[in-house]
Amino acid sequence: MTKAGALVVTTPSDREILMTRVFGAPRQLVFDAFTKPDLVRRWLLGPDGWTMPVCEIDLRVGGRYRYVWRNEKSGKEMATGGVFRDVAAPARLVNTEKFEDPWYPGEAIVTTTFEEERGRTTVRQSMRLESREIRDGILKSGMESGVERSYERLEEELAAQEAKR
Repeated sequence: MTKAGALVVTTPSDREILMTRVFGAPRQLVFDAFTKPDLVRRWLLGPDGWTMPVCEIDLRVGGRYRYVWRNEKSGKEMATGGVFRDVAAPARLVNTEKFEDPWYPGEAIVTTTFEEERGRTTVRQSMRLESREIRDGILKSGMESGVERSYERLEEELAAQEAKR
């Protein structure tokens, strides 16, 4: 497996952020990495130095999820959660996202799609926010570098999963 691509962040509308990344792995492996707690806590960590001591996923329409990240150096924690509105494995997920100690106001609707072509999977994750101002604030926060670092970890995790097959 080779590194498939870099993160691309676009703004298709005034309230939306679209993050796209190609992974050099089959769709089912990538979907599993997004939906199985033992895999999610290995890669969805943002910048280096963070861990995920809580990762709960009830993967069904109406099911809830909750993530808690901890900065191991400072002890600071950050938590988010939401409800799954659509689960069409392994092609699509739709969920709400709301932070417990919000760094952005309101709730986002997140739609994630997984499209496979020749053993490579394109992940498109759209965040629909409550206003343009919230969208712009998120874009200015540096979140892109944290997402890219997480996706680099995911690429490594997918390579390890492929090696086990």
